[in-house]
Amino acid sequence: MPYKSDAQRKYFHANKKELEKKGVDVEEWDKESKGKKLPKKASKKKK
Repeated sequence: MPYKSDAQRKYFHANKKELEKKGVDVEEWDKESKGKKLPKKASKKKK
């Protein structure tokens, strides 16, 4: 699954060890997000 924002990408890399203990593969996220232009923060969904 690709990152939604640059802030999410930074969070994943800052907490990589904790997330990998929970079963999240940060390298897979990086691979799927490669080449995409990410916003600084994700926008909220409209109802």
